[in-house]
Amino acid sequence: MELLRSNLSRVRIPEPTNRIYKQECCVSFDSPKSEGGLFIDMNTFLAFGKDYVGWNYEKTGNPVYLHIKHTKKPTPEDRPSKKPTLLAIGVDGGFENSEPEYDETYNLVMLPDYVSLPFPSVELPEKVRLAVDAVLMAEGAERKETLAAWTADKKQVSAYALNLQQIDNGVIVPPSGWKCAKCDKKDNLWLNLTDGTILCGRRNWDGTGGNNHAIEYYKKTGYPLSVKLGTITADLEAADVFSYPEDDSVLDPLLAQHLAFFGIDFSSLQKTEMTTAERELDQNTNFDWNRIQESGEAVEPIFGPGYTGLVNLGNSCYMAATMQVVFSTYSFCSRYYLTESLKIAFEMAPADPTVDLNMQLTKLAHGLLSGKYSFPALEKDDEVNAAISRNDKQEGIPPRMFKAVIAANHPEFSSMRQQDALEFFLHFLDQVERANGGRPELDASRSFKFGIEDRILCSSGKVAYNRRLDYILSVNIPLHEAINKDELDAFQKLKAVKVSEGKDVSIDEIVRPRVPLEACLANFSAAEEIQDFYSTALKAKTTALKTAGLTSFPDYLVLHMRKFVMEEGWVPKKLDVYIDVPDIIDISHLRSKGLQPGEELLPESVSGGEVEANEANIVASEDIVSQLVSMGFNQLHCQKAAINTSNAGVEEAMNWLLSYMDDPDIDAPISQGRQGVEIDQSKVDTLISFGFQEAVARKALKQSGGDVERATDWIFSNPDASLSSDMDVTSSSNAPASNDTGLPDGGGRYRLFGIVSHMGTSTQCGHYVAHIFKDGRWAIFNDNKVGASINPPKDMGYLYFFERLKS
Repeated sequence: MELLRSNLSRVRIPEPTNRIYKQECCVSFDSPKSEGGLFIDMNTFLAFGKDYVGWNYEKTGNPVYLHIKHTKKPTPEDRPSKKPTLLAIGVDGGFENSEPEYDETYNLVMLPDYVSLPFPSVELPEKVRLAVDAVLMAEGAERKETLAAWTADKKQVSAYALNLQQIDNGVIVPPSGWKCAKCDKKDNLWLNLTDGTILCGRRNWDGTGGNNHAIEYYKKTGYPLSVKLGTITADLEAADVFSYPEDDSVLDPLLAQHLAFFGIDFSSLQKTEMTTAERELDQNTNFDWNRIQESGEAVEPIFGPGYTGLVNLGNSCYMAATMQVVFSTYSFCSRYYLTESLKIAFEMAPADPTVDLNMQLTKLAHGLLSGKYSFPALEKDDEVNAAISRNDKQEGIPPRMFKAVIAANHPEFSSMRQQDALEFFLHFLDQVERANGGRPELDASRSFKFGIEDRILCSSGKVAYNRRLDYILSVNIPLHEAINKDELDAFQKLKAVKVSEGKDVSIDEIVRPRVPLEACLANFSAAEEIQDFYSTALKAKTTALKTAGLTSFPDYLVLHMRKFVMEEGWVPKKLDVYIDVPDIIDISHLRSKGLQPGEELLPESVSGGEVEANEANIVASEDIVSQLVSMGFNQLHCQKAAINTSNAGVEEAMNWLLSYMDDPDIDAPISQGRQGVEIDQSKVDTLISFGFQEAVARKALKQSGGDVERATDWIFSNPDASLSSDMDVTSSSNAPASNDTGLPDGGGRYRLFGIVSHMGTSTQCGHYVAHIFKDGRWAIFNDNKVGASINPPKDMGYLYFFERLKS
């Protein structure tokens, strides 16, 4: 006790604003349930596992810790299992938290000798009792950061509900016997609340559902609200009301009045249809996407180093699938596991290691690759509970702290909504590159980076070469290159017959286009026509041809399949297509040749004022904008990207978007864009004093709206800035110098080793799963479930990961 009293100055009573960690070690995935329990530093409120608390004592000198240990209670045999009715966990109607209950024990422990005192105890100093009580009563930092994961977004009141104009056309809706006014569908029917028309819902990606008559009616009439028949009961808030202009399920406070207008007595109706949210829930609980998840297969569980699952934190499967593949590469395995110990990472971390990316990446690497946490889920004492926690799956590790760091200040990834795995992958590599800035030997992201060169042939016969760096090769899917056209034609005829009869096409009858990967790669390098290209040779807009090639071949090549396209009316659509992907590919033919003998470069750019005048007249290409919007980008941002790259192509526009999407003026109207930015000479001089060329400094300030800090960041993000001018001209009379110096390069033969597959109608919903080839076999990583893959869906990938073969 005297030892504790002598260290009272190192004990703090937490303030309400303090973050208190009491569920997970900040350098490992140890928890109170671990064998050694968890030690909470009573000065910093950081938590450490038994093997790591000594490191914290050595680093900080803080001697007083609250030790928390959870011991599992026996589970009652008669505990019922309820089917969830809400997309939520830990609330009435939501998923049950099926974890067993635990007894909790607390002790005060003083290092370095691990002297232990029981808590609670009246003999403890009052300051210690108050501090421990405050820690135990406080909401844990981990809980605060993930609480939003357990409840889905609440529906909002529609902006069209309160002033909805209903048409009195004498329509009275019967209590049953409904049918679509356009076809013979008798389920998935929606009542338009403006005029009482009953129409079928949208067609699902697999051919099931309706025939799109309800949404087509909205496009024709503009009538905004519909309610799904079969979901109307006395509980009107549970009814499925959809707003077409808001493109979401909404609340209609006047639904009773709107229904009565068509003679509907909601109090007597029974529920016969699932709501949109319930259908989504049903997909999440039943996992109907059998092919990708291999649901019908007897998957053998795998445990051990490199086979650790990741707990879904709430729509975090996009992150889990991506990180499993990333840490299957030697570059990231070596950087954060083989050559980086947890202790070294902790010693190099700031005072709070939970906010240090290097520390959390090292923690995640050791968690995934060491095998320490890869073992069957908790064994039960009796066979009755075996159905709740089978030992064919593992508990996995929760990547909470990593997610908090990598998503910090990012409006989308910091949310609990589903995200695009591609966008996350690019964001992740960008953060890794920034964290290792100036130390390329430590930057594992470089193993994915490569150079792309665009050759633009002007109608004058002269050429321009533009180079950029990228982490992914994004390719279109040319459906006209499908190798099963006869089967597709037969299927379309069958489908037409079924639709005319008001029947659905069964899943077994669906035929999807099958396109070879070679055709997708050929499409990438094929000549593309550029409209409204400003030629410095002709000093006018003209049409040019653009071809693309790679200036370097990375250690790991990532192919992004553009499965999401924009249909007429700006409606995003997912291509339901198979891609024939071989295990070995050769992309040697994609190597860029650079400036060829006899080619003449376009003249240098005209004076700045003339360039700005021409830029101001450029209109964004609708084709480029629509393709970018289909990937989930904001339409205004896409228009700016097209304009600022002179409509050079989707790749250039996307590269611009990824560079400027965080700019504060990105949402400013186009008429207030950066063309009219006046460059302050003092700011130019400031950048020159940093060692940058004047021309580069001026361009960077123009690109960043005159902000020196953003201009500096732009220069570092565009290492070729001093070598090139705007996208429509080249600034050198010689062959353009390479901007990929120092990047990995080698032969063009690659082996497929990873697949990230997506199920759902858009990248912002559905589910992601990873398949990885390791130890001579394919394995499936489905959140915390890891097993031997029997039939990996090589033809259904969204992202394909290839490793360069050694020659």
